[in-house]
Amino acid sequence: MIELHYWPTPNGHKVSIFLEEAGLPYKIVPVALGRGDQFKPDFHAISPNNRIPAIIDKHPADGGEPISVFESGAILVYLAAKTGRFMPRDTRGWVQVMEWLCWQVSELGPMLGQNHHFAHSAPERLPYAIDRYLKETARLYAVINKRLAHHEFLAGDYSIADMACYPWIVPHGRQGQNLDSFPHLKRWFEDIRSRSAVVRAYKNGKAITAAHAKDDARTASTTAESVPSS
Repeated sequence: MIELHYWPTPNGHKVSIFLEEAGLPYKIVPVALGRGDQFKPDFHAISPNNRIPAIIDKHPADGGEPISVFESGAILVYLAAKTGRFMPRDTRGWVQVMEWLCWQVSELGPMLGQNHHFAHSAPERLPYAIDRYLKETARLYAVINKRLAHHEFLAGDYSIADMACYPWIVPHGRQGQNLDSFPHLKRWFEDIRSRSAVVRAYKNGKAITAAHAKDDARTASTTAESVPSS
């Protein structure tokens, strides 16, 4: 059993997609970022950077004590090794997957994250920053598009590299990107979006956010009712 501590963000979806694809039994432990759950001591114990996702493998391959893993890229590599799936065993194939996985965690995720922040969350609009990360996002999309012009998936067969990159392309509209400008990327995106495991992963994420929204609304209502009227 895998205990998945996550919230349905791009990094969180990477791992839930893998678990659904591999058919591994898992239990979701929501880490509500808006409530600050990522800073709770129990979560910090398995994710010292206070970032989701993290997992606890209750039954590791060595038969020993449970193993906790933090950082989405490390989790994907760990799960691929555990299951023997979505990661080539030959040296050349392994290298290609690791190249694109490392590219995602060092380039695609951080740069698109800055795009989101400055375009939608920053307390002050900074045109230079918005323009910088918009252009960098387009450049990175072009990198994927060029790769996919001659490959069905990023590293040969469908792999953890695709699972890592796909969730960051999902909010392409918020990133100021039109997939029609990247036809090979668009083809790849549509292929992955239609996979049943991916559909299930995103459905589970929506259910979690909906449940927490109801809890928050119920708490707000209860609090309001408990405040005496003047």
